[in-house]
Amino acid sequence: MTREVFITQVEREQDALRGFLLTLCCGDKSNADDLAQDTLVKAYISSAGYQEKGRFRSWLFKIAYNTFLNHRVSCRTMETLNDARTLVSPKTADEGFEHQDLYLALRTLPPKERSAITLYYLNGYDIKEIAAITETSEDAVKKQLSRGRDKLKEILKL
Repeated sequence: MTREVFITQVEREQDALRGFLLTLCCGDKSNADDLAQDTLVKAYISSAGYQEKGRFRSWLFKIAYNTFLNHRVSCRTMETLNDARTLVSPKTADEGFEHQDLYLALRTLPPKERSAITLYYLNGYDIKEIAAITETSEDAVKKQLSRGRDKLKEILKL
């Protein structure tokens, strides 16, 4: 992949990447931006090995997901929505996000469930694609989605 092609692809996927990482980081813009930058550096370094067989976005999200897990900057998992609310401040949350309760509810999920929910519902990936991005089985993704949905329904009282 040439530098120009890489830049074009990144420009197309940049907002989706930031949104994905922002959700994984439960609205913490600073951590999400740091992870996005690390992801793009890693992606550029490995771009020569990118096989254009799959979607660039899936390849980029896989790098982002692994970067997220490796940095362990994922927001601390909280027991309840009220516990999560105590951590919200202008410095750590995206105040303009209209679904702040969703960020807070996602904070109560373990990172793997949070990732599955984010990829499936907010980014539109199917179970097979999520399994490839997270390097897990399709059955594991189904379980993560089911558990995550059940927990979110309870937390958000849906």
